[in-house]
Amino acid sequence: MTRSLPLAVLLLVVGQLGRAAEIPADWAFHAPTAQPVPRVTAKADVRTPVDAFVLAKLEAAKLAFAAPAEKRTLIRRVTFDLTGLPPTPDEIDTFLKDNSPDAYEKVVDRLLASPRFGERAALFWLDVARYAESNGFKSDEARPTAWRYRDYVIQSFNADKPYDRFVLEQLAGDELFPDNPAAVIATGFLRHFPYESNAINVEQRRQDYLNDITDATTAAFLGLTVACAKCHDHKTDPITQRDYYRTQAFFAGFQPVEAPLGTAAELAEREKKLKDWEEKTAAVRKQMEAIERPIREKAMAKERFRFPEEYSRLLDVPVEKRTPLERQIAFLVEQQVNGRQKISATQMKGPEREKWEGMAKQMAELSKEKPGDPQTAMVMSDSGPVAPPTHLLKRGDWRKPAAEVPPGFLSEIDDRDADVKPTARGTTGRRAALAKWLVTEDNPLTARVMVNRIWQQLFGRGIVATPSDFGSTGDRPTHPELLDWLARDFQHPAPLPGEKAVPAWSMKHVYRLIVTSAVYRQSGIADHGRKADPDNALLWRMPRKRLDGEALRDAMLAVSGQLNLKAGGPSIYPDLPEELTKSGAYGWKPSADPTDRSRRSVYVAVRRNMRYPLFALFDSPDRNEVCARRFVSTTAPQALTLLNDGLVIGYAKKLAVRVEKDAGTDPDKAIDRAFTLAIGRAPDTEEHAAARGFLDNHSAQPSTAIADLCHALLNLNEFLYVD
Repeated sequence: MTRSLPLAVLLLVVGQLGRAAEIPADWAFHAPTAQPVPRVTAKADVRTPVDAFVLAKLEAAKLAFAAPAEKRTLIRRVTFDLTGLPPTPDEIDTFLKDNSPDAYEKVVDRLLASPRFGERAALFWLDVARYAESNGFKSDEARPTAWRYRDYVIQSFNADKPYDRFVLEQLAGDELFPDNPAAVIATGFLRHFPYESNAINVEQRRQDYLNDITDATTAAFLGLTVACAKCHDHKTDPITQRDYYRTQAFFAGFQPVEAPLGTAAELAEREKKLKDWEEKTAAVRKQMEAIERPIREKAMAKERFRFPEEYSRLLDVPVEKRTPLERQIAFLVEQQVNGRQKISATQMKGPEREKWEGMAKQMAELSKEKPGDPQTAMVMSDSGPVAPPTHLLKRGDWRKPAAEVPPGFLSEIDDRDADVKPTARGTTGRRAALAKWLVTEDNPLTARVMVNRIWQQLFGRGIVATPSDFGSTGDRPTHPELLDWLARDFQHPAPLPGEKAVPAWSMKHVYRLIVTSAVYRQSGIADHGRKADPDNALLWRMPRKRLDGEALRDAMLAVSGQLNLKAGGPSIYPDLPEELTKSGAYGWKPSADPTDRSRRSVYVAVRRNMRYPLFALFDSPDRNEVCARRFVSTTAPQALTLLNDGLVIGYAKKLAVRVEKDAGTDPDKAIDRAFTLAIGRAPDTEEHAAARGFLDNHSAQPSTAIADLCHALLNLNEFLYVD
């Protein structure tokens, strides 16, 4: 006889099914509707409209907000959330002493205006953009100009660039704003796919790159897992295989390039100087080229031999006679054939070598007059005004093309082909058409997805807990009416009290709206809703969040007085654990300037095959694909690293030096100062007694004892978590 499930379990299952049924599976494909702000009983608890929506759900469950967080907790929370750094003791004291009604709002405005805001907000977008500064695969070659995209994202958040413009630039900045260097750099979003630099089957690799671009774009901006439809119609969502490939058709003309940066006048002036220099050096260069040609041709022949004849022969076809697809295939082959031509005197013999070396010295002198190379950025363009055809692929196999499909939109949202016109700059215009469609007011997903990402950053979990899967297999929104209201307010914002006129799609407005709400400002210490809502989905208290690896490193640098706030520029290489430095296999050479090694974590080089160990330990992604939400694991190596790693111990020693400098030799003052710097408060009586006893027991080595105390403070949950 089969035993039935316990009644409590059945009720739970049925209840969950019932709640899921209230929200249809295709909810996300329908435009957000205008939502009236709910009327609630606890009107005094409503600071922004956000609170009314959350309270309405709580009151229906006979719950209420937790008590407001105390001021010291609140400033630590909002400072970490908006800047990724701990508040300084002076900032805490100023806030505690400010009894004005808008004291907290002044803190929020200061943090949103800080350059540190963009550095923090950018981190989450870089996860979504699968940003990396190396190719991945076995060779993992560096991408020396990729950092310009990172700086673009930081600057965009700091400038409160409207999100619709942010989208347009990343998908089609070169087509829509070709004279704006920042917009061209923004197309680096499309360049962050892993790249196998020595691939032989370049046609297969081309398809892999197109798949990555399609999947990343739809996940980032639409919050959908369309990748499931590359082989067949999506099993659960209304996305057909035809939808997948006509979305991919927008990118079919893709051409990765290193674009020169500068105004048209600057580039034209350099071109003129370069032409004059080339005329002056033409004779010498011609003679050197004559000697180098057979060596180069031999090297090229060796490289060409690696490829199937159908690919290598394209190098002999003039560019203007290649088909659009042949241009792309030839480009991928040329990257390898031409990229491995290295000429040196060791490849020559006798008089020929002497002649070449003499001319090389002459060219070295003449090169001093050559105009410097312009700065470049890793960006995306098109191979020409006509894109290769896009076909449905049987089972997703690039070798089995079926019917050709034009660029078009997702049929469940807008079942039509795109109206595409080539641009005056020689690109297809396809990416511009897609970008414009994404930010149309009636697109049901774009605004919802971005406000949900911001909500997730601040609460640890989005209103939709699967931020890049708004489909039927993703989680349903816990507060669908609030999500719709936020999405519409994002597009047509209503200024908050004290807020000036707000432009449409203002990201800072969404941050301000949420962090000034009562739901964000409530305490994380509460137990009244645990039985009714054990997962805190209704937000009857503020969720506790652990620092990610980047914020943890920045916090240790900040409290130890070492943090270098220099912004932007090429990435930095901090010191590595000794075992990695010795191995040499995956390590790196630390930045030459020691102060650069202490810059913010967002500026640390992102290598796919060698993540910075502390970041990897605390769940940073490898950036091989879109990461919409980081895991938060709890493992023994995390604790062991914080207790034993030489770099962490070094931070503690630097903090101890700062404590002794500020407090002198008085142990009681040293204890108070260590607590204040590390966790933003004075020790309580029990903590002070324990710390004093420890220092007294190690009075023979006071500096070492203070360093040990500081090390202990860096391991406290109060340092590692934000309440």
